[in-house]
Amino acid sequence: MIQRSTLRAQIADALRDEVLAGRLPAGRGFTVKEIAEQYGVSATPVREALVDLSAQGLLDVEQHRGFRVHVFTSADYRAMVQARALVAEGVFRGSAGPDRPAPGDERLASVRRRAEAAERAVHAGDLDVLIGYDLRFWRELGELRGNPYITEFLDRLRVRCWVFAVPHLRERPGLRNVLWTGYRELAEAVAHGDDTAAGRLVAACDELCLALVGKLE
Repeated sequence: MIQRSTLRAQIADALRDEVLAGRLPAGRGFTVKEIAEQYGVSATPVREALVDLSAQGLLDVEQHRGFRVHVFTSADYRAMVQARALVAEGVFRGSAGPDRPAPGDERLASVRRRAEAAERAVHAGDLDVLIGYDLRFWRELGELRGNPYITEFLDRLRVRCWVFAVPHLRERPGLRNVLWTGYRELAEAVAHGDDTAAGRLVAACDELCLALVGKLE
């Protein structure tokens, strides 16, 4: 049973993880009562959590029926990757600015740890572990730039992209041959204020994602 502290956020996080993992697949419908019984809690925090996930674009509200996991199309995926590429270009262009992280900055050390863990997950072909570290890596990397609104926007786009891709990727052998592996290289480029390298690596990641969608369809 989920503890009552931060119940709304805990339920939202748990359900988001279920959607990301594909255990709540695209198009699956459910009611507040069903989720409340599943987690052993009252309806109010569940309803609030589901409304939060709807605002993030992961669920659709079905009038008088409940909620349904949003179905993202390949066209949605392409548009989301293109949108995040445009925003990320501006974010990483300024990596050598006055707020560039100092060499001993603990935030930078954390980004490096996330990068190493994400690359290990890619090489192991462990999709569930990779998704968690990928999201943390990009979120923490964005936070180094000091704009929480941009970081939140990019995080939501990345979550939605994973929701689309996961069901297809689970059916595909040899994951490590199709996923991006430039995490550590990008972390070092940002650490050294190398705008050119950072921009190149972010662009390469987005280009790979756009190329991948054709293979997933």
